[in-house]
Amino acid sequence: MRIGELSRRTGVSVRALRHYEDAGVLPAGRCANGYRVYGDDAVGQVRRIRAMLDSGLPLRIVREVLPYLDGPAEVMPEVPCPYLVDQVAEQLAQLDERIRSLTRNRDAIDAYLRAARAQRLTVP
Repeated sequence: MRIGELSRRTGVSVRALRHYEDAGVLPAGRCANGYRVYGDDAVGQVRRIRAMLDSGLPLRIVREVLPYLDGPAEVMPEVPCPYLVDQVAEQLAQLDERIRSLTRNRDAIDAYLRAARAQRLTVP
C-alpha cells in the first residue's frame, strides 16, 4: 500500500510516517517512480509504534525495543550499550509509575461511579 492509504488506515499523518521511516522504525520499499510502498503488516507496525510513543517512550527507545514486541530474543546485540540499557531501564521505571498513577485514577473514577449510581438508585 502507498503512504496515503497507510495514513488513512492508521490515522497517522503522512508526515509522521515519513518521520518513522527516517528514524528507522518503519521500513518502506520504493516503486520505480520513487513512491513509498508498505506491506500489509505496516498497519500493525504503525499501531505498535503509536502505542509506544503514546505511552511516553521516546522514538530512540522505540527503535531499540520494537523488535522485541513480536520477535525472538535472538535479535539482541551481543554486547548491548550500557548507556542504552540504563535509558531503557529509566523508561521502564517511568512507565511503571504511569501505570500506578493510571490505576489509582481508574480506581477513583470507578469508586465515584459506583457511589453516584448507588445514590441515584436511593433518590426517589
